[in-house]
Amino acid sequence: MHRGLSHALVTLSVALTCVGGQLPAHADPAGSAGPDNADFETGDLSGWQVVAGDAFSVTDATTYWGGAFNKHGTRFLSGFVSKGDDATGEVRSSTFRLDSATMSFLVSGGWNPDRLYVALVRASDGEVLAKQSGMDDEALVRVTWDTSAWRGQDVYLRIVDNATGGWGHINADDFRVTDATKADNGLTFNRLSQQGQPAKAAPGAADYATDPLRPQFHYTPYQGWINDPNGLIQWNGRHQLFSQFYPDAPKWGPMHWAHADSSDGVHWRNLPVALAPPAPASATDASGIFSGSAVDDHGTLTAVYTISTDTGAHPGATPETVGIATSRDGVTFTPYTGNPVIAAPPDGSEAGFRDPYVFRDPSDGLWKLVIGSGHGGHGRAQLYSSKDLRAWTYVGVLAEGDGTTGAMWECPNLFQLGGKWVLLVSADNTDYAYVGTFDGKRFTPEKVSRLDAGPDLYAAQHYRDAGGRDLLIGWMDNWNAKEPTRVDGWAGAQTITRQLFLKPDGTVGSRPIAQADRLHTGAPRTTPAGQVTAPKELARGDALDLRATVDVGRSKASGFTLKLRSSAAEGAELRYDLATHVLTLDTTNAGYGSGGTWSATVLPDQAGRLDLRVLVDRSSLEVFTADGTALTARVYPRYQESDQVTLVPSGGAVQLTQARAWPMGSTWNG
Repeated sequence: MHRGLSHALVTLSVALTCVGGQLPAHADPAGSAGPDNADFETGDLSGWQVVAGDAFSVTDATTYWGGAFNKHGTRFLSGFVSKGDDATGEVRSSTFRLDSATMSFLVSGGWNPDRLYVALVRASDGEVLAKQSGMDDEALVRVTWDTSAWRGQDVYLRIVDNATGGWGHINADDFRVTDATKADNGLTFNRLSQQGQPAKAAPGAADYATDPLRPQFHYTPYQGWINDPNGLIQWNGRHQLFSQFYPDAPKWGPMHWAHADSSDGVHWRNLPVALAPPAPASATDASGIFSGSAVDDHGTLTAVYTISTDTGAHPGATPETVGIATSRDGVTFTPYTGNPVIAAPPDGSEAGFRDPYVFRDPSDGLWKLVIGSGHGGHGRAQLYSSKDLRAWTYVGVLAEGDGTTGAMWECPNLFQLGGKWVLLVSADNTDYAYVGTFDGKRFTPEKVSRLDAGPDLYAAQHYRDAGGRDLLIGWMDNWNAKEPTRVDGWAGAQTITRQLFLKPDGTVGSRPIAQADRLHTGAPRTTPAGQVTAPKELARGDALDLRATVDVGRSKASGFTLKLRSSAAEGAELRYDLATHVLTLDTTNAGYGSGGTWSATVLPDQAGRLDLRVLVDRSSLEVFTADGTALTARVYPRYQESDQVTLVPSGGAVQLTQARAWPMGSTWNG
């Protein structure tokens, strides 16, 4: 499954640019010399030599189509505003002596390490010591290099733009060479850079721990890109997790299926890539193995997936068909020689035809396949049946939306839950859960709700484990989200494994799988019951399982806020209004990521209590309430000190029943 993203910059204001004129060496906040005009606050390229081209200029622009540039001061170096994406060029800084163990700078723009980069170069021999590309976003992110090996040497910076087309530019600002980890506010920058993520054939828990923004108890790629979870199943006693995967860059590309398995659904072990696309017909061929599911066919693990063919590279081909691959050992998969098993979509599928979900229908014993589609501005799920997973018969349209839940339904799931049938569909960067009935041919909806009220759950997939639990994992991201971890060479994460159930109102709820408690690494920090009349710290840490209960009935406050991943400079907020019972997750000041507010109505229980559980994991927040409401968001703190959880009452005292916060360990241990 893939949705293309547009890149349309708004018009930016351009400051006068020129070459020449030497300024005194730049003094960073710690007072040490670095390159001339290191923050571009002169408004021009004074102190920098234009080596080639005309791509670079200095701008005072503050915002772009996706938000603020996050510049330092009033100006920064842009590779776009002067001539656009098709311009190329190179600028070089003055030479300076490297007297510190670290240096840092702000970078943004396109991700293309070979053609778009900032480089640190040794003056004596021209050797490139370190390089950094952007992240396909305009918002500047702080990168820190370890320069201890080159202290005392004369160096200079090269900023290179040799790329054209979409994201064919790079931006930079605020080069610092002493105490580079410290911000102007005295806080310590999280240390990000591709330099800190060396290639590893078999990375271990310590390698995954290096990146301060990498979730520790969620599945992520060590390098590369992931999106949808695929093929979820418990097979031969082990939970199988496949993911849409592009190994060659931290952004979407020709899709593979990454593979990991687990004994308990929370500790993962990397396995070889399960499915890979054929050799590309050209350099731009984006053909790949899109999303799908997996079933146990008489002891054979069988993956059913979308074969996506790039018709630009393969004129006349059908863009999306269905294939299968089988494995007897759960590691090596062999595509069926008769692929595709569904060679073309049915009529009324012009918006797409992808993401098959296969299950055994108890009404007739046949395999059923539900697949995403769209027609006339309405999302659709198409239904097929088969006796052997190889010959499929089209049954008809399983269900169709009214247009309010998207024009194309991706990643449909159909399964029984609590005596009802549930149809999950993904559209408009969220997942919808329809609850209703299924007669073997047609699904009739009775209720619909969002599966997760936050911004960052998409393409969720259901499976039933050996104990009969209905479990789910989703992509903890969305197609419009910022991906600052691209500067470290990876992007994407999967949610914690969740258990599904029907809520009292008949909609679908979720909670973390019970085995998540196995990730606790020590005794909890406990805050006893009592009235809270002023801000009260409940926990510190970047990987936490926080459980707090507020007695709403006995509270005199108008509301309260849980500050999450917070410091004096930033943090997310989880707010609850006692009068309206609205729970709001606010990430507008949570760091580098996409900001916004998301809300759900959550009533206290019959005793007047509100139970909250928050899984905090470096760059993710998963909020769960006792009634099954969930809000999930990615956050990317700028500072190491942003590790506090604080309860802040408003308009009076909050009656806290209890709060406990466990430190959490790595998903890669055990």
